[in-house]
Parts: sequence; structure tokens; C-alpha cells
Amino acid sequence: MAVVPAGVLAPRSTGRVPSWPRGVLIVVEGFWTWYRRNWRATAVSSVLQPLLFLLAFGVGFGSLVAGGGQAAQATGGAPYLVWLAPALLAVSAVQSAAFESTYPVLSAFKWQRVYHAMAAGPITPAQIALGHLSWTVAKMALSGAIYVAVIAVFGGVVGPGIVLSLLAAVLTGAAVASLVMAFASTVENEGGPFNALFRFVVIPMTLFSGTFFPVDRLPEWIRPLTVLSPLWHGTELARDAALGVWRPLAVLGHTAVLLGLLAVGTVLVTRLYRRRLTR
Repeated sequence: MAVVPAGVLAPRSTGRVPSWPRGVLIVVEGFWTWYRRNWRATAVSSVLQPLLFLLAFGVGFGSLVAGGGQAAQATGGAPYLVWLAPALLAVSAVQSAAFESTYPVLSAFKWQRVYHAMAAGPITPAQIALGHLSWTVAKMALSGAIYVAVIAVFGGVVGPGIVLSLLAAVLTGAAVASLVMAFASTVENEGGPFNALFRFVVIPMTLFSGTFFPVDRLPEWIRPLTVLSPLWHGTELARDAALGVWRPLAVLGHTAVLLGLLAVGTVLVTRLYRRRLTR
């Protein structure tokens, strides 16, 4: 046992983390400690799957898309791979956000009960929620950076704007992750709710958000619905940045929508985590 010198007050634990940032960082550190030892288990979903999308649609299907005529008009004259790559970056972030915010969240509540172990210490439920959300965003940024490097190898990068595309994709993924985490915190059984989420939200959002073709190619009655898709806003931001297109009002509008969704999701996730971990 250590002996405290005379005249020196022994430190006392307050039983609580002294600040919000520190508590959030402790949660992030916990997930990072697990990930650096088990990253291979998630490599397929976070890195390999988006690369297969790029090879299949950008390189494979893209080689069949003619460089002129209606195709050139749809892509603004850019090669299909260059036009598609930033959109797939946003898709990758959204799909990763949806996966990381469903089963892992339910597992931390119900099966492994990691959240309960954290809440038994000095960390608050809100810090747990924000810590897990922050870790999810950091993981998306890491996977996105690897994806950008591969895009560059295949000739899908035409300028430094791809860095802004990565930021737009991460913002889109963060907005989706916050909302999905809030939803997952209310789920008791994994079967129906998560299947419905992927089948009726994530997949349609991937197909009808201007990822593989412009939204003006969709039927007129469905075009207004694309405004409700976070992925459409993220795709527009990422694609404009990668192609060097500057539309100030569009940038402000898309960014405001994504930040608004992130703010709403953050408020919901902190409240719902607090409710579930204290009941």
C-alpha cells in the first residue's frame, strides 16, 4: 500500500468523470482498444464491401457507359467513375453508419451489456451515447480515407476536392448514425425492426438518392421524396466538391439539413440512452 507523505492530502474520487469531453473520450478509448485488436472482424463490412461497389459499378459498369451523348449530359461531362466515386463514398458512410448503429448498439444494451458496465462507473448515459457516436464517426472517417486512396489508384480523383467529399460523407454518416442509434436504443428484439430499417429505408435511400444516376431520371412523382433523404444531400455535397462545382446556396442548404438532422439525432440519442440505462 502506498504511503501518503505527511502534509499531502490523499486524492479522493468524486465518483464522477469531471468533464463531458473526458467522459466521451474514455468511451471512445474503450471502443478503440477493442477495435485495434479485432479490426479484422469488421474489415469486410467497413472497407472491402465499399471497394467491391467501386469495382463493380465504377470500373466494371462504368466502362460500358459511353463518354458522350446523354451520359455526358447526365454526368456534366465527367467520366462515370469520377462522377460515381464521391457518391459511393457517401453511400459507404451511410451504410456503415446504419450497420454500426443497429446490432452493436442492441448488443451493448442487451447481450454483452457493455453500456451497463460503463454506466455502473462514473460515466453518464449521455456520455456513453456521445462516445459511441463519436467512435462510429471516427471509424467512418478512417474507412473513408482508405476508400479515397483506392479511388485515386483507379483514377477516380481529379483534384483536392475529394478531401471535402470525405468530410461531406462523414457528416452524412454522422447524421444517419445519430438517428439510427436513437432508434436502436428503443428496440428490444433485433429481428423485425432492423430488417425493416435496412429493407425499407437504407436500400431505397441507396438506390434513389442520385448515387448511380441523376435524380432527374426518376419519375416526376418520386423526385420530391429525394429531398427527405440524408444521402441525397450528402451525395450532392460530395459530388460537387469532387468535381469542383461551386454552388453556395446549395452547399448551405445541404449542410444545414445534415447538421439539423445530426442535432436532432444527438438530442434524441442522449435522452433515450438515459431513459434505457436508468430504468
